[in-house]
Amino acid sequence: MAASLSQLLQGVPVLAITGDTTQQITKLCLDSRQVQPGSLFAAVRGTQTDGHQFIAKAVELGATAIVCEQLPETQVASVVYIQVSDSAKALGFIASNFYGNPSEKLKLVAVTGTNGKTTTVTLLYQLFRRLGYRTGMLSTVRNYIDDKPVEATHTTPDAINLNALLADMVTAGCTHAFMEASSHAIVQERTAGVKFTGAIFTNITHDHLDFHQTFDNYIKAKKKLFDELPSSAFALANLDDKRGLIILQNTSARKATFSLVNPAPFKGRLIANTLHGLEMEIEGKEVWFKLIGEFNAYNILGVYATAILLGEPIEEVLMQLSDVLPAPGRFDQVRSAEGVIGIVDYAHTPDALENVLETIQELKDGGKVITIVGCGGNRDAAKRPLMAEIACKLSDKILLTSDNPRFEEPEAILADMEKGVKITDRNRVQTIIDRKEAIAKAVALAQPGDIILIAGKGHETYQEIKGVKYPFDDKKIITELFEA
Repeated sequence: MAASLSQLLQGVPVLAITGDTTQQITKLCLDSRQVQPGSLFAAVRGTQTDGHQFIAKAVELGATAIVCEQLPETQVASVVYIQVSDSAKALGFIASNFYGNPSEKLKLVAVTGTNGKTTTVTLLYQLFRRLGYRTGMLSTVRNYIDDKPVEATHTTPDAINLNALLADMVTAGCTHAFMEASSHAIVQERTAGVKFTGAIFTNITHDHLDFHQTFDNYIKAKKKLFDELPSSAFALANLDDKRGLIILQNTSARKATFSLVNPAPFKGRLIANTLHGLEMEIEGKEVWFKLIGEFNAYNILGVYATAILLGEPIEEVLMQLSDVLPAPGRFDQVRSAEGVIGIVDYAHTPDALENVLETIQELKDGGKVITIVGCGGNRDAAKRPLMAEIACKLSDKILLTSDNPRFEEPEAILADMEKGVKITDRNRVQTIIDRKEAIAKAVALAQPGDIILIAGKGHETYQEIKGVKYPFDDKKIITELFEA
């Protein structure tokens, strides 16, 4: 694949260019170590490193074009230097041009919010395949190009990989694609240059304040996606979230809302919530779904509204939606022969944990609730005591343990969590650093009818410690313990 530099710069606001823009570019790079002769290297300022420090290295490896915010003092005559005000944003447009603007050839819908992104995207992917479309999906769990799985490394890929995946979807004949848009990705301009057919806002609660610093900044990050939608797109928001209307405030897109409580164009009613599924009334029709919990009633309603906004027939949407399955690691159930229920869930924010535990409390049949929960290292530390506090409020027994400690010491993370445990709750709480040992302890404590919630990691099949990902699968471990 190759394109002239002048083609790649179409639509990019450039401050200055030195050099010949007719030359061909064969590769785009964010990482100077991946540069080959004929590459364009974008010097992006990241949270850990500044790409401007690696311009000389990129040139040495054969980069023929450099996109940067600050021109280097020493310039090589054969290299084209393109100065822009925002390298990350410029790269988004360049990547889109390089891959033939694939987002314009798809009905592409972005999903953003603290909780529910993965489930919403997974349900949309399943639904539209059931409706007969070749469909793509970009999610935290896995990416799909029609029926072909592609490993996911980030919730939202960088601009180069994002456009490469979208181009692969177009090549595979996909007409629709659904993707998660994380707040990090929006702020870091990974979606710049991408044309969305629509965007969905699920909800917003406490998360990622290590990155955004303030809750207001976090809201603004989500809102930015909607502010930049074209007038041809739709903007769909959860009206029952008190920031739903704020998210829609300045968008040029066609506005729509969904709700279980307030009057909205897409209104639903939760009739029954059981450990086997949900019954809801939508458009005056009572429908049974295979998902569990009120939080999933919102996800279903958002998916239904999206399908209608994309022009699909009501009856067919409801019929197919009633048969879709939840995303992996989301309220994933395992049962022992003795009648103990294990639930593996990705809940890693206070709100998500509260939602799952409230659902379990509502649906349990007399047994006790044993919760295993930890918090990730090198992430928002402010939520750690809140997670423990919620676990104590809504569980009978609590086991605090490691999640992905990353480069932090597990003891320090757990000490932060323990600050959320009241004196009156301490006799119900145990701290066990080893996660497998904590799961085994919960299984040993459980009696028939009890429910064990293993929260935080969900679909993940690894535990990240000191930069190494070790094999670890919550569902596999509890299944093996139940069968032992």
